Amino acid sequence: MKTKKLLVMLVMVLTAMSANAQFDPGKWSMQFKLGFGASQLTNLDQLPLSTTTPDTQWKGVNSIGLDFEYQATKWLGISAGFGRISQGAAWKDYTDDNIKYKDPEIKLDYLRVPVVANFYFYKGWAVKTGVQLGYLVDADFSQHWKENISNHDLTTKESLDMEDDVKKFDISIPVGISYESGGHFVFDARYNIGLTKVNDNNDYFQKNLKNGAFVLTFGYKFEL
Repeated sequence: MKTKKLLVMLVMVLTAMSANAQFDPGKWSMQFKLGFGASQLTNLDQLPLSTTTPDTQWKGVNSIGLDFEYQATKWLGISAGFGRISQGAAWKDYTDDNIKYKDPEIKLDYLRVPVVANFYFYKGWAVKTGVQLGYLVDADFSQHWKENISNHDLTTKESLDMEDDVKKFDISIPVGISYESGGHFVFDARYNIGLTKVNDNNDYFQKNLKNGAFVLTFGYKFEL
């Protein structure tokens, strides 16, 4: 009996939270958000490291941002924001010429400006898409390599500045879904589809590489 009462109370609370999960038409809101996820570059498997081409893997993503949203109608909100995202690509550990290489990755940091249409279809749930502009602020390649010299394992970190090899501007299309709880807490999952080539035209980056990132964010939203 107690279990049934708890379940009924939980359903009532969730229903009440969902009922207040959207702002009224004509209202502005602001949202602080933190995110994490995974990213990769298209065609990365065609980019060799040294004399070998190791298997690729996803690289971790972290982001921080601030969004402003105008609730145009009950079912449509338009948001724009700014923030920073760290993404890129990675390979699995590999061995080349008897040298073991660990944690090879490309890190790309962007200042980002997303403009997104939020289509609210059911009590705080929304699907969204739009366009995201990015400006490169940092790019580097790094890995650790270990070799045995005189029966001693020596580990060295290698780091390479890649800003001259990567285009400054990036355009992507965010596609995702979100849920607003209690009118304040926002859970957002989206995938950013890269449209522009990451690589500048040079000998090092000859492949058609584009960004791709899955990002899960947690935000706090309040009315202005």
